[in-house]
Amino acid sequence: MPTSANQLLVGLPGDEIRRLRDQWELVTLPRNASLFEAGNKVKHLYFPTSGVISLVHLMSDGRPAEVAVVGNEGMLGVCILFGRHTASERATVRCPGQAFRMKTEALQREFDRCGPLHRFVLRYAQSLIGQLSQTAACNRHHALDQQLCRWLLTTLDRLPSGADEMRVTQELIANMLGVRREGVTEAARRLQDEGLIRYSRGRISVLSRPKLEARACECYALLRNQVARLRNSPPR
Repeated sequence: MPTSANQLLVGLPGDEIRRLRDQWELVTLPRNASLFEAGNKVKHLYFPTSGVISLVHLMSDGRPAEVAVVGNEGMLGVCILFGRHTASERATVRCPGQAFRMKTEALQREFDRCGPLHRFVLRYAQSLIGQLSQTAACNRHHALDQQLCRWLLTTLDRLPSGADEMRVTQELIANMLGVRREGVTEAARRLQDEGLIRYSRGRISVLSRPKLEARACECYALLRNQVARLRNSPPR
């Protein structure tokens, strides 16, 4: 699979790709695989080419809440940019896919060179921080129906073009949003009654993406535009 399948790597000059090729290995990301555990040392960085990875913060009582998602627009392991070599969140594969994996020490050497990859990753880190902030504001101020629409849309954006179905349980959505399952059940029922989605046996199909976008809060458009800027305007 070409490195162009990851939007961070696609902008690298050809000579950089050739020089770094031996540092990467293509790995499969199975559904529900744990890539990082909070508090553990980060041994590898991941540049997804497909699939969706959830960054999940665990409360002291074990309750989870999703704080960000990573797809082929970015990378997993930004924490080492800030001198932190242990993960602050759990990273779990929500939708299976593949990724280029790189040892932390190898990427650290690239950062010390301050070359193109360093600049690209720094720019993505800024985007990821923006996603964390927007998600926190959304969870605090917007209705659960709107949060669910935002969550579904940001997932679809990271699936193959044209995908309109995902395998997910209401319990998982409740865990990711940090709410009770009953609330998700009621919100999903309202969206289904309005003809926006269809939920059956652990699968959600989006029936009308335009209506789902109209139903979502402002946060989805802001997050989508943030990713679009990242993809369309590579750093100099």
